[in-house]
Amino acid sequence: MLMETLTSEEFEKLKRETKTVVIPVGSVEAHGPHLPLATDLYTIYEVCKLVAEKIRVVIAPPLYYGLCRSTKPLPGTLSLKGEILKAMLLNIISEFYRYGFKNFFILSGHAGGTHGAYLIDTAETFIEMHKDVKFFVADIYKLLKPVLDELNIPENDSHAGEWETSLILYFKPELVKEGAFEDYPTFPKFRVVAEKEKYWSSGIWGNPLKASKEKGKILAEKLVEILVKEIELLEKEV
Repeated sequence: MLMETLTSEEFEKLKRETKTVVIPVGSVEAHGPHLPLATDLYTIYEVCKLVAEKIRVVIAPPLYYGLCRSTKPLPGTLSLKGEILKAMLLNIISEFYRYGFKNFFILSGHAGGTHGAYLIDTAETFIEMHKDVKFFVADIYKLLKPVLDELNIPENDSHAGEWETSLILYFKPELVKEGAFEDYPTFPKFRVVAEKEKYWSSGIWGNPLKASKEKGKILAEKLVEILVKEIELLEKEV
């Protein structure tokens, strides 16, 4: 159930029925001329809402912000420092733990590598302090990789491209604008560069022109199926 919609009494009842919390994490980040800045939040949060229809868990109010490196120079991107992201999540998780929750799913719509590393480090830090908890940490891109193969979407279509645009067309079609184009940027291998916009100015990494609402529906349903299965597996573990 969506925690933000519950009354205090309803939350008190729900915490006796489940020990599992799903924490959706997004980012506010440039996604080309055609997708909204909150794309990463919208995709994962809408999927989480569907998960809540299938299995009794708490869907925490989402965290809009994440850590963005490659897109930070682009208009509209708002990036948290990694230490702040970790501190916020540790605080949120600690509060749920105080209520007796023991199973934590940190699900990110943003697939940035450094961002993801901080999410994992958050789980590692908390589990060192509390041995009685379990964590599942994943981003939407990694979860979808097997499904992308089935739909013949190339693995390097990773940002505001075919699959991400398809999900927004399915969940929030009114927010998809004109102007999409194919782009596969190239960064110098093994280099850390200061002026990232020289190598990636579009905010697109893939081909959004191949996106469709129908593909978005398939992707969303597969994600829900995967996540429900993972929740059931984790809850059965002793």
